Amino acid sequence: MGEFYFLTTGNSYKGSPYKQSKKLEDQVINSENSGAQDEPVQQEQQVAADANTQQEQEQTEEPVAVAEEPSHDAPATTSRPPRHYYNSIPETSHDDFDWSVDKRNVASYKEDDRQKYDGIYQKTFKTISESELLRGAIVGITKTDVIINIGFKSDGMVSLNEFRDMDVKIGDEIEVMVVEKEDKNGHLHLSRKLARAARAWQQIVDFYKTGEVVTGTITSKTKGGLIVDVYGLETFLPGSQIDVKPVTDYDQYVGKTMDFKVVKINETIRNAVVSHKALIESDIEQQRSVIIGQLEKGQVLEGTVKNVTDFGAFIDLGGVDGLLYITDISWGRVTHPSEVLHNGQKLNVVVLDFDDEKKRISLGLKQLTPHPWDNLPAEIVEGAHIKGKVVNIEDYGAFLEIMPGVEGLVHVSEITWSSQPINAKEFFKLGEEYEAVVVTLDRDERKMSLSIKQLTADPWDTIENKYPIESRHTGVVKNITAYGVFVELETGIGGMIHISDLSWIKRYNHPGEFVKVGDKIDVAILSIDKENRKLALGHKQLEEDPWNTFETVFPIGSIHEGSVTRKDEKGATVQLQYGLEAYAPARHLRKEDGSMVEAEETLPFMIIEFDRNDKRIMVSHSKVWEQVKNEEKEAGG
Repeated sequence: MGEFYFLTTGNSYKGSPYKQSKKLEDQVINSENSGAQDEPVQQEQQVAADANTQQEQEQTEEPVAVAEEPSHDAPATTSRPPRHYYNSIPETSHDDFDWSVDKRNVASYKEDDRQKYDGIYQKTFKTISESELLRGAIVGITKTDVIINIGFKSDGMVSLNEFRDMDVKIGDEIEVMVVEKEDKNGHLHLSRKLARAARAWQQIVDFYKTGEVVTGTITSKTKGGLIVDVYGLETFLPGSQIDVKPVTDYDQYVGKTMDFKVVKINETIRNAVVSHKALIESDIEQQRSVIIGQLEKGQVLEGTVKNVTDFGAFIDLGGVDGLLYITDISWGRVTHPSEVLHNGQKLNVVVLDFDDEKKRISLGLKQLTPHPWDNLPAEIVEGAHIKGKVVNIEDYGAFLEIMPGVEGLVHVSEITWSSQPINAKEFFKLGEEYEAVVVTLDRDERKMSLSIKQLTADPWDTIENKYPIESRHTGVVKNITAYGVFVELETGIGGMIHISDLSWIKRYNHPGEFVKVGDKIDVAILSIDKENRKLALGHKQLEEDPWNTFETVFPIGSIHEGSVTRKDEKGATVQLQYGLEAYAPARHLRKEDGSMVEAEETLPFMIIEFDRNDKRIMVSHSKVWEQVKNEEKEAGG
């Protein structure tokens, strides 16, 4: 049967649908009886006869339709019908047009046959939906697209750019996704890229659910991690999930193909997070379980220092880490583990304890050697003189290291013979070396007390010989309190000057008005308390008591000029000659004109009270002018 060409306003269309219908028709006819088979053939012959008759009737006209055998060497040609052909067709709208006007070269079927043939024809095509994944064969290649046959009514097109990772050959089968059944150009739009992404995502979701290991290639570096291509889908590998050890150089991993575990997915945005560290930890956990199962307390293992911290060091025991605490590094005092250990150092350690459930292993290094107290030299006994280095300072004293692992305490009370409190943190410095005497020693309890002051004889045993009462000495002011001044005469010997013993004639509100810390001051020994190790000192006692003379100089009723140095509501302090201070109550400060005496004024004052024992003088200004008035009154009377 030949192919047919139909003319419609000068354009030609190849009759492929008709050809396909005839092929389907032939298949159906072959399956039926021969009687039913002749009817379509007779119809074909009748159509051909009608075509010949019309050709004879229109010899002067150009042919409208020609039935011929197809030629693959040259394309089919058509000619334009004469003008009167179009004039013979009545003018009508598109919807009302009778498409059966020209029945040439057309075979007609009964309605039942037509529906039967249409059904058979439709069954030869797949029913597809958008976003569906299908497999198809490559049937053609153009400069921009690859034509894919997926068994639909028409072939689909995929951009050639989506095949950069493979050599495209006709006949290859690939998986594609239906993007659009019909795009703006009327084509079936397919995508290999979207199909790969969808398939890859489904695989990733399955791997996430099953925990199966996936293989991916690290393609690039991004902020906070790396991008990994897993089955064509980009996933994120955080920097913290690359290795169990911290990684700072991400570039070294770009281009590498590694195994990963999908640890997180986001179905909404189709984003996945993978981890290589999780696989390493899984292997380590298996090794840890094996190693811990074989551990025993006291077992000696070889390890490598993995990380040094402030509190100790982590030791790699070959797949499992153990902690070597700072106090188990050395029998001696260690300020920081880095003083003894460094990363990468290989050493033997002993298992002190382990926890199967928490997977913790405690290790020791010092336990590999005997305790120093067990080998303490025999010459170290009570009363022996030793030397040690200050390794720790507390409020109550300092610890001297006699030898690594053997320490003794120098209590603050054993620093000096003085009874004055001493601040250990001010007296001692870390690393300084001191000589001391062993006061007590307990080898079983591994304790030792030391004394620095006992290196010399107790000066208080002969204190009265060197510092007899009323003897005069020079000391240094060490401390000042509200009630007095502490003066050190020599190391371990000192005493207190009470505020009342600073001056015979001047009263101080605070000793700091008279002297400062660090000043040298002359003192006299007033008394000795040998039992409590205390000396009473005085400064004013260096001079004779002037109050014996003042009693004759300032008798009661005598008038003297004085300056008001201080004044308050109760009264005023008045400075008399010889630096002597007197006190005037407020009622004795009224002037003759009724006003009050003010500070800084110099006026005559009368002695109204003199107490030698209490070193006190009381004066009055009012008595001066009152006495004058009384005398004038008596004289006038």
